[in-house]
Amino acid sequence: MISQLGRYEIVSEIGQGAMGIVYKAKDPLIDRIVAIKTINLSLADDEKEEYEGRFYQEARAAGRLSHPNIVTVFDVGKSGDIAYIAMEFLQGRELRDILNDGKRLPVEQALDIVVQVAQGLSYAHEHNIVHRDVKPSNIMVVRDGHVKITDFGIARMESASVRTQTGMVLGSPKYMSPEQVTGKQIDQRSDIFSLGVMLYEILVGQVPFTGEHVNAIMYQILNTTPPPPGALNPEVPGMLNFIVAKALAKEVADRYQNAKEFAADLRACRDKMLRGAPAEAAKPLPGAQLPDAIPVRVAASDDESKPVAAGLSPSFDSSGATMRLAAMTSTQEDVEELSRTFKMELPTAGALKQAAQGTAKSTASSTIPLFEGRVPAKTDAAQKVEPAGNSGNLLLLGAGLLVLAGLVAFFVL
Repeated sequence: MISQLGRYEIVSEIGQGAMGIVYKAKDPLIDRIVAIKTINLSLADDEKEEYEGRFYQEARAAGRLSHPNIVTVFDVGKSGDIAYIAMEFLQGRELRDILNDGKRLPVEQALDIVVQVAQGLSYAHEHNIVHRDVKPSNIMVVRDGHVKITDFGIARMESASVRTQTGMVLGSPKYMSPEQVTGKQIDQRSDIFSLGVMLYEILVGQVPFTGEHVNAIMYQILNTTPPPPGALNPEVPGMLNFIVAKALAKEVADRYQNAKEFAADLRACRDKMLRGAPAEAAKPLPGAQLPDAIPVRVAASDDESKPVAAGLSPSFDSSGATMRLAAMTSTQEDVEELSRTFKMELPTAGALKQAAQGTAKSTASSTIPLFEGRVPAKTDAAQKVEPAGNSGNLLLLGAGLLVLAGLVAFFVL
């Protein structure tokens, strides 16, 4: 083991990364313990250029960012054939190691971790930096549950001098977005998809897209929809199923448009759970999936309920959609509580009627209900989406009276 890198005194080896070794070191100038990430540049010329470029790009990307949820970079340098980055030394565990313990984290703790990651990503995105490799091994959980994002090695910056080739895929396959898989241009919404995959894994103990090899995983990402997390973990509230579905939308236009919105919905769900009120609209059915059109139940009659689909359109907004879905599956009291939580207006009768009509048309005969909803109590919201049998009878009676009045008037005149 080397004993010195630049002015830094090497204390011990922490681990090995994809491009080099990570050391614990001491900065003698200010008596500070740091982590030193290195890359060995004694490579072939073509590999050296690419690796060194990515290495310094990480230093520039992370060095531009100062946020509580992003690892802080102090210095960058080169000693012989070794380039290095000095960054803050984090005393904690990788989220990957925590998940590998095999113990499922409480839902509230899972939400707290992902909210912090979303906050850090939001800050990076605001500074035109896309991480592109969001996954548990790049997340550190330190004391008191504080979370830090690490490894901006393949981050994309607007001003980056290192460009990836057209169609070149960078990232970890299980956490890639559909646009990463197909080699399309990506933006901040790619990180949101990857964070959605990570959230899913924390909640249920497995990633949503799996396969025996990389191509199989990529096919799954592009073509399949996973079961809702609530189908695999009964502690997951229905509201969180909706949030995960939006984060994992295949089309970028259907996804959260920024990490701040994602964090806000997760925070609202977590806060509702902490207050002791389950943040759910309904329980998921085992084996159900998260399709583009999410089936829910609306009241059809006193003794039966039929599944219909509430389609997620490109203009789908999480809070509004959650309100509409909740109004179709929950009691008026639950809907009002959701309204206060999200600070959203209650859905109008017209919006509920349009949702019920539009979603019924889009339901395929083979659709599997996602949520096992109870037949709602006949509140004002529920009554407006039920078949109006009594209203029809009143209309017929009214029409008859009008005809009779016309005949009387005719004979009198």
